Amino acid sequence: MVVPPSNGGNASATTTTTQPGPSGPSTGTFQVNLNPPPNTSIFQNYPPHIPFSQRRAPPLDLSTVERRGQSSAVRDAHKRTRPHGLQEAPTFRPTEEEFQDPMEYIRKIRPEGEKYGICKIIPPDSWAPEFAINTERFFFKTRRQELNSVEGGTRTNLNYLDQLAKFHKQHGMNLNRFPSVDKRPLDLYKLKKAVAQRGGFEKVCKLKKWAEIGRDLGYSGKIMSSLSTSLKNSYQRWLHPYEEFLKMAKPGVQQQLEFENGGPFTPNSVGQSINRSHQGTPTEMRNASPAMKASAALNASLKEISEARNADQSPAEAPLLPPSSGFTPVNVGGWNPVNLTPLSFQAVNGHPPLQKRELDNTFLGHASPPPMTGLTPPTKEIPDYLKAAPLTNGHSPNPLKRTISHDSVNGTLSVDASAGGEAEDSNERRSKRAKKAPTVVGSHMSLLRPATPRLTRDRSNGKPGEICEVCGTKDDRSQLLVCDGCEFGYHRNCLDPPAKVNPLHDWHCPRCLVGTGDFGFEEGGIYSLRQFQEKARQFKESYFAPRMQYDPVHNTKRPVTEEDVEREFWRLVESPSEEVEVEYGADIHSTTHGSGFPTIEKNPQDLYSRDLWNLNILPLHPESLFRHIKSDISGMTVPWLYVGMCFSTFCWHNEDHYGYSANYQHFGATKTWYGIPGADAERFEEAMKEAVPELFESQPDLLFQLVTLLPPDRLKKAGVNVYALDQRAGQFVITFPQAYHAGFNHGFNFNEAVNFAPADWEPYGEAGVERLQAFRKQPCFSHDELLMTAASRDTSISTAMWLAPALIRLRDRELYQRRELQSCHKSFSPPGDLHECRSESKDSNCPLGFVLQDEDVPEVEYQCQYCKAYSYLSTVKCEKTSKVMCLLHMCSSEWECCGSSDAERMLRPGHTLRYRVSDEALNSIVQKVIDRAQLPEVWQGKLEKALEDEAKPSLKVLKALVSEGEKIPWDLPGLADLKLFVTRCNEWVEEATNYITRKQQNRRKEKQGNRRNNSAKAVEQEEREKELRKIENIHKLLKQAADISFDCPEIETLTQRSRDIAEFQSNANAALIDPGSRSTQDLAELAELGKNFNVDVPEVEQLEGLVQKMEWTDQAMKESKSWQTLGDVKRLIKGAEEIGISDREPLLLHFKDQESRGEIWETKAKDLISSEPIHYPQLEALSRQSEHLPVTPDTKAAVEAILAKEREALKTIISLYDRCKDPDFRKRPMYKEVHSVLEGLNELNCKPTGTADLDNMVKRHENWMRKGKKLFGKANAPLHILQSHMNYVNEHNAFCFDLVDKPRMPVEPATRENSPANGEQDVEGVKSEKNVFCMCRQPEAGMMLECELCHEWYHGKCLKIARGKIKEDDRYTCPICDYRVKIPRDAARPKLEDLVEWQSEIPSLPFQPEEEEVLEEIISTAKSFRDFMRPHINPVMTNPEEVTTQRFYLRKIEGAEILLTFETNFFRQELHKWAPVAPEPPPVLEHSLSTRKPRPTKQQKLMQQHGVKSPDDLPLQFRTKPYNINKARRDSDAPKGQHTLAPAGRPHSSHSTSTNNSSDPYNHSNQMPHSASSTHTDPSYPTHYPLSATHNPHHSPASPAFPTSPYFSNGQNPDSPFVESIRYAPRSPLSHPDAAIDGGLFGGESTYDNIQPHDRLPHSPQQTNDHAHEHVDRIFDEFMNQPEEELAHRSEIAEALEDRDREHEQENIDGNPLDEFVH
Repeated sequence: MVVPPSNGGNASATTTTTQPGPSGPSTGTFQVNLNPPPNTSIFQNYPPHIPFSQRRAPPLDLSTVERRGQSSAVRDAHKRTRPHGLQEAPTFRPTEEEFQDPMEYIRKIRPEGEKYGICKIIPPDSWAPEFAINTERFFFKTRRQELNSVEGGTRTNLNYLDQLAKFHKQHGMNLNRFPSVDKRPLDLYKLKKAVAQRGGFEKVCKLKKWAEIGRDLGYSGKIMSSLSTSLKNSYQRWLHPYEEFLKMAKPGVQQQLEFENGGPFTPNSVGQSINRSHQGTPTEMRNASPAMKASAALNASLKEISEARNADQSPAEAPLLPPSSGFTPVNVGGWNPVNLTPLSFQAVNGHPPLQKRELDNTFLGHASPPPMTGLTPPTKEIPDYLKAAPLTNGHSPNPLKRTISHDSVNGTLSVDASAGGEAEDSNERRSKRAKKAPTVVGSHMSLLRPATPRLTRDRSNGKPGEICEVCGTKDDRSQLLVCDGCEFGYHRNCLDPPAKVNPLHDWHCPRCLVGTGDFGFEEGGIYSLRQFQEKARQFKESYFAPRMQYDPVHNTKRPVTEEDVEREFWRLVESPSEEVEVEYGADIHSTTHGSGFPTIEKNPQDLYSRDLWNLNILPLHPESLFRHIKSDISGMTVPWLYVGMCFSTFCWHNEDHYGYSANYQHFGATKTWYGIPGADAERFEEAMKEAVPELFESQPDLLFQLVTLLPPDRLKKAGVNVYALDQRAGQFVITFPQAYHAGFNHGFNFNEAVNFAPADWEPYGEAGVERLQAFRKQPCFSHDELLMTAASRDTSISTAMWLAPALIRLRDRELYQRRELQSCHKSFSPPGDLHECRSESKDSNCPLGFVLQDEDVPEVEYQCQYCKAYSYLSTVKCEKTSKVMCLLHMCSSEWECCGSSDAERMLRPGHTLRYRVSDEALNSIVQKVIDRAQLPEVWQGKLEKALEDEAKPSLKVLKALVSEGEKIPWDLPGLADLKLFVTRCNEWVEEATNYITRKQQNRRKEKQGNRRNNSAKAVEQEEREKELRKIENIHKLLKQAADISFDCPEIETLTQRSRDIAEFQSNANAALIDPGSRSTQDLAELAELGKNFNVDVPEVEQLEGLVQKMEWTDQAMKESKSWQTLGDVKRLIKGAEEIGISDREPLLLHFKDQESRGEIWETKAKDLISSEPIHYPQLEALSRQSEHLPVTPDTKAAVEAILAKEREALKTIISLYDRCKDPDFRKRPMYKEVHSVLEGLNELNCKPTGTADLDNMVKRHENWMRKGKKLFGKANAPLHILQSHMNYVNEHNAFCFDLVDKPRMPVEPATRENSPANGEQDVEGVKSEKNVFCMCRQPEAGMMLECELCHEWYHGKCLKIARGKIKEDDRYTCPICDYRVKIPRDAARPKLEDLVEWQSEIPSLPFQPEEEEVLEEIISTAKSFRDFMRPHINPVMTNPEEVTTQRFYLRKIEGAEILLTFETNFFRQELHKWAPVAPEPPPVLEHSLSTRKPRPTKQQKLMQQHGVKSPDDLPLQFRTKPYNINKARRDSDAPKGQHTLAPAGRPHSSHSTSTNNSSDPYNHSNQMPHSASSTHTDPSYPTHYPLSATHNPHHSPASPAFPTSPYFSNGQNPDSPFVESIRYAPRSPLSHPDAAIDGGLFGGESTYDNIQPHDRLPHSPQQTNDHAHEHVDRIFDEFMNQPEEELAHRSEIAEALEDRDREHEQENIDGNPLDEFVH
């Protein structure tokens, strides 16, 4: 045997072949070493816990395996002679066209293929999908198969002898060797079978049949009397005690097994085929279910056991369990085993039993499988003949050979399954093998029947072997016997008969001595495809090498043929003594391991991923019934994979639910199949039971387990038809419903299989479900649910054809069971009580609960607890135990759910009846499907009735039948002929319709001249149409209708049309003779009547000409009285010409004159519209003329649109002007509103009057905005930047001027430790509530720097210091401590006084600025802070202790975005006084400008781009117009042009205000002269306070007055410049109450026409005397009035002005007047 490795096939592997000797059980062995090379990489060893998905192996070389289309592929050989003389199953070779649809092709070959049960399909050569599995990652687990153990007779023989040896050893007799008769070993099993066949031991002795038995056993030539005595003595000594024991113990053991299983495994197996169904038999006439009978007998026996135990509690006197009626032995008189060849006995358990405490390692006790690497040496004495036999796989004494591959017995994953992770699909997919049952490793199917459990015991007080399995107690441990087989314990007194003393030898319980018949394949190793290929190759080569004969012709051994492999396979299967073990990778889930076909998920671009023959697609084919299953079923709707080696086999079985199956071989060696047609399935099952009745007696569900083979010749002798075929790479094998099949592999190969279900499968599926229910096997899915789902999803006729009969059977069965349950329920009601169930009436008070559950529930909630069937439509649930029962078991009194009696179950609450659908709904669903299925028959009846009722059938009825028949997706007989007849009738109707419809005739009425130019084809078409329009055609059609013989309304209509034409001709001739006798309407109706005949009537054309002339005249008269467009006039003129109206017609002459005048108007209007500017008076005149002339509507609309826009624009301008005069400037229009109006006016071709004045007003407002930009240092920025920058300033000032932020000691950032305080204390005991830092007063962010003097932390971003430029040991002094350190500023900071002055100009603006609100907030915040600071700027009160406070407030002031000059200079001087750092005092700070490098102007960029240094060197197209200051001054002095709108005077520029001062920069020119004293002379301050000569911090223009303080009693200092501030009165004439728009608004003179720009400003002494400042104002005004787009070109001028401002201010400080600078 081949001992596979436990992991990856890297353990030792040896093939052991045991061959019988000539005279006894002694054997010889033939060994082949299959160990791989020590360093080979394909047998890499992985620990068991490594999942399959994480393992890697060398890829499989596909060129080394047989594949379709390759040179290595095995060709289909000629028909060969099979070992058993079997006939070949058919092979089909579809064409490419036939191969398109698998369902259609299988339906085509089904009549032939189902005769054989299996068939082979060879696809066309063009169909060649690639192998899609990644062979490097593909790992799988195998199953170990002993070939002779799968044969039923051999397994029965070995099991019997094994149990016989245990029995005798337990009774002190060792069966060391076979009894010898005639110097030959006696086959005890064969002897037992021979005696049993003749009626048993007593009967053989009585009839003296021993000599006959001897001859059957092959003993001849010996004296018969001696032979008879030897046989009788041997039987009496060895077999008769055991047979008597079996008669007594076997029923009880069987009864115990059924009780532990919860019921019988199967109904009575005697005389009944396991697949016999009630298909086609009405439910009412069926006998009680066999499962019901067996389960009833079981419950009856169990009750007897319970009663017997209750009657006598003494374990020693426990009676023997009586035989149950549910168990009927196959041979009451004895056993009937299959006779085997002599010398065939070999024990199964040829190794010692395990120690008692090795229970955890045994398998039947729900533990892990035995190890595969061998067994420990024997420790107990065993018979010699058992020692001579080789060990079989190292299994435990337990005869159960099944191991758990996917799910353990208790539902948990095994080690390998959990490590590999590939054993079971996810919860979304169900396996067609029962999940809760252990898998038979190596078989073709999992073990549906679970491993035999023990009686349910409370093992909380002890482990197995520590308590008695009979009484359930662990008392008297000395009396407890432990079975050497199953290791469960029994009290000696609890045994029957009781054991008086402890056995001296191995002791086995009755259960182990009788045997359960359990058998299965053990788990093998884990392999990759490359590893398994190598293993399979070595096995086949080493096995056949010594067996093949030498070929002298080729000078080598003869190659192995398929005949050799098949012959050797069956020889090994039937050999009782020669053991060969192979491995088979079966039932590998494609969901976890991958499919050999490309899938849509992994290979969406591969065409084969959607091919209908792809086994991933085939189950869900549109015609497959499995598409109605709501979830995937692994192995049924999801393919399974199979990896085989030589001799690996799959045993006799048919598919679950009797489904079709398709098996495709991707590559590899031949796979031989054997098939039995479904018609012979019953004979096959009977033959199997007759061949191995012992196996079926212990395991009636044997054929469900896929572990038993029977040679084909044995089946043929039983009358079973068996066929065979060979499947090779690239070929399909199809198995048909109910067909049994088996087979084996010739070598390494890879197959994939799946189930599918065409429509003809449904009856088989129902029979398969009944078979599963009879054997209490769990189905893969609910057949009833499939039918109901199909009824709700698919409404096609083809579906209804197969679905209707199935639903009728389902409905009849379901309604019958419901009636039976109601009848059973009502039978328990008191007599005379008209009981009504809740399922019949909602108002019933019936104790039996009822619920109508119209939603799907999990399958476990409608699976019967006893028969395992899915009761989809109705169930009964016990509320106490939560058990679910089908209606059959609820009605049966033998099935218990909660211990209640039948009456209690029916009459007391606690049980609920669930209906999935009500009776009415079920009938409705079924009836709809029946009606749909009967549509073809109903249609056929309608057709016959229509043809029989009338001689001339109605065309309408026939057409309706055709339409109805075409909608029916079914082949309807008679529909094709009916279509032809209706088509002929329709052709007649279509031709007749040309003469009876009222559509206008499409004639060619062209002039003769145009006809000459027509082609010959057109002339021919005209002649053909003339032929069709002849009146004679109507008479021909009427004759054809009579010949066809049908009836339709068109026939009568055409007949009437013939009469109407004759009548029309008579009336037309009369009208043409006297046209004046009739009106135009009458003649038109008559002509229209003639045209509707659709034939050429000569009188029609004459009438049409007369009618057209009369209609034109009437229309011209009507339209001449109303206004027409130019198009209308032209249309009338053209119409007159077309119908031949005379040119002298007065109406025609009138319209031609109107046409000429209208065209002249059109020309003038278009010229005027296109001119610029548009002359509106002329446009008005044209608009008035258009009321009386025919013009085009588009031109007229264009004129009106231009005039409407002009009027609307003028109205808007006047409205804006009126709003600008509002005294309350907040009610004036917003700047953005006026700006948008101006942009809309730019779209007009000619701007209306007042646009220029409105534009000037906008420029004045923009000058104010530019002045603000100048204050904030944003002169070159767009206007819209002003408001956003002011918002930024306001937000920034809110932090710096925050009054809550008070002086505090330096606070360390959260990311740093505290710095030493250097003795400084908190200021005034107040700490800031906010942990803010730096001048910006913001929290910690980014890199922080600490000043070494004040220990305040600053943001590196605020100081514009990069992280890379700072070293760890660098020290930093902040700008607050050292004024010489510059503070980086992105923009200039305006003075608060300048902002106040700028704000004072708002009332004089024509519009309301959007910046007003934020400006007010900025000023108010600054003023509030200045008022708050008032107590801290008194030099009288300062002292050195206030240095920290002064630094704090100076830090806040420097961080603000506006400049408080007085406060800044004050604190800087004070800090220098008390804590000097620089040697010199700080200079007076007058301005706070931006420190950013100015951006280059557009001109500078152009100069750099062209590489020139002077603007004059630029190309002409890039040069800008130079700005001439003198010219600008002259222009400003010269009289301005006329201004019709001047609502507000121009205010002072900030420049003139800020520069019109004396030499003292802090002293306003009209307030106080500069004092050159270096000591402050304010009497309120100390006289000794020193100040520099250039510093006067209290002199600042427009500073606000301080609030009341201890230093100023009235709140003001009389000598301080804060006493007064400049006040600005409104200057705009718009504020004048009498201002209004006069008549000269749009062209007249204005009172402001001669006013110069500076004349509009209020005069002051400085303005009248200082002309230099006026010139500077003019220069600034001219610069500010430049368009926005020219600012970039004039940036150098702005910079020049700023430089001159600074020089001028410095000159004032030095005492030089401004005039010197200007002149």
